[in-house]
Amino acid sequence: MNPRRRTVLATVLLFCAAVFAQAPAVHRDAAAQTGYYTQSAPPDLSGIIPPPPAQNSDTTKAELAVLHQIQQSRTPAQVAAAQKDDGEEDMFYLRSVMGAGFTPGKLPLTAALSNRVYSEAAAASAAFKVEFKRPRPYQFDRTLHPVCLTVSEPNSYPSGHSIVGYLEALTLIEIVPEKSREIFERADDYAHNRMVCGVHYPSDIAASREAAYVLFGYLMAQPRFQNDLAAARAETRKRLGLGESMAH
Repeated sequence: MNPRRRTVLATVLLFCAAVFAQAPAVHRDAAAQTGYYTQSAPPDLSGIIPPPPAQNSDTTKAELAVLHQIQQSRTPAQVAAAQKDDGEEDMFYLRSVMGAGFTPGKLPLTAALSNRVYSEAAAASAAFKVEFKRPRPYQFDRTLHPVCLTVSEPNSYPSGHSIVGYLEALTLIEIVPEKSREIFERADDYAHNRMVCGVHYPSDIAASREAAYVLFGYLMAQPRFQNDLAAARAETRKRLGLGESMAH
């Protein structure tokens, strides 16, 4: 893993273990989703993840300019890759790093872990989307033309796909740490594809990455997550012939 990312992740893990273990959650919306591991006490990220830039701000104007540049330069191959990622929200989008044998059918314990991690990402993003109601780029600027699935609700901030992508990647890095660089590069690409799709601003992606780090730190302090992670680690490494566990 990149030394800077390792330092950031270690800091987040220590922070979350100390803070989230003691602090009760603040529930923004009674109808919000809850995660598999955090049903009784989902973490409150409101003091960690900042609100999105104002729609009339210079920051948003600059972000829209970035999206126009991406729209003008995206190739058919890039569009196809972004559309493929748009339809896959689980750990197995990382099969391009792990190889053809990295599939839910061959790795049922890992697939179960992936589904549970997804529930954490979905719960976190839902709370913020309801609170901030940021218009999607194509809702705010009609000259932007998305190439992936669209929604009518103003729910751009943060990017739910990107929280999933980063949280699943951080989990897989615990299983296969020797591939940490490749995994995180793919996670960055997965998140960037939300902008290739034309459905998210750069700041949506940045907030999602921060949220994923914090959520992961919280998950690492949960015994049930650690148990599921150990089972998935043993399964994946055995089925893919990766040798003995190299857990951190």
